[in-house]
Amino acid sequence: MTDFTQLLGKAWLPIRYFEANLYAELGVSIEEQSRNPEDVRFFSNIPYREVFPQNVFWSQCCFEKPFIAQFKSISEAAEVLRSVQRNWTLYPTTLFRRAKLIEERLPFISRKPRRFPYAVPDLPMGVWTLLDERTLLASAVTSSPFPLGQIFFQEDKINPPSRAYLKLWEAMTLLEFYRKKTIAEKGFEAEGWALPGAGSRCLDAGACPGGWSWVLTQMGAEVVAIDRSELADSLMQNPKVQFIPHDAFTITPQKLGRFDWICCDVICYPPRLLDWVHTWLASGLCENFICTIKMQGEPDFRSTRAFACIPHSKVVHLTANKHELTWLHAPWL
Repeated sequence: MTDFTQLLGKAWLPIRYFEANLYAELGVSIEEQSRNPEDVRFFSNIPYREVFPQNVFWSQCCFEKPFIAQFKSISEAAEVLRSVQRNWTLYPTTLFRRAKLIEERLPFISRKPRRFPYAVPDLPMGVWTLLDERTLLASAVTSSPFPLGQIFFQEDKINPPSRAYLKLWEAMTLLEFYRKKTIAEKGFEAEGWALPGAGSRCLDAGACPGGWSWVLTQMGAEVVAIDRSELADSLMQNPKVQFIPHDAFTITPQKLGRFDWICCDVICYPPRLLDWVHTWLASGLCENFICTIKMQGEPDFRSTRAFACIPHSKVVHLTANKHELTWLHAPWL
């Protein structure tokens, strides 16, 4: 009989190149593990804690309900996982060949690049890793609908003026997933619960060179793009785009009017972005936002938590994010 141990805390997959941000956020050290609090464990590079902040942001995804299982064979390991649920994604850290053999006995999970727009299946997506030849760590529940918290898209290398469009594609995909999930849970859809589309009026603050404006126009929206520098020629000539040469943070909401969505991928210090967002929220002229929180040097945990505390908000590290996070705000979050 398989030996299951349900753990009391949570574990987090670190983001490649930004592992230090996660460890700092959790208050743990991978180099000096003997100095960590008693509730801390490391499974390879995966930190585990039983006492942790309410929100942890610098992670690919979280093991929400981790368990450890002992097994005697490759087939038994696969049976252990299948007995819990269907969908599992491997996070390999050791014994790569053995892990691959177990993975081959589980239902196939495609990691191929997706075509935008992509509808994420509303199915539990678990994560697992081998600890040794007879032990695995897994969680059937994670913080992301994507395998290992990541999604990749079939890139358009011709039309967008920058690669920033990938961030907005991913943000839109997440927002639509949570919108449908909330509708299913509540049993109704409130008026105005929609992504940008035909008839939508959107603000792209700090728009140059126009990657996000390009996405919004492709979705059918009308865009007010504000920046000191002009957008790519194709967007400057697009009838769906109204370009305003100005600092987006110094124009008042009342001067610009009502928007269905506000998007911002501008480089600025997080506290300044937070103040600007609060100004717009207080105006009542928009309730849907997608903003990149760009870090300047060390991660700004205080500002990040302030964004997360705004009702109907979610702060995530997108697959396309680097030393930055993305703040999502919509009534269904």
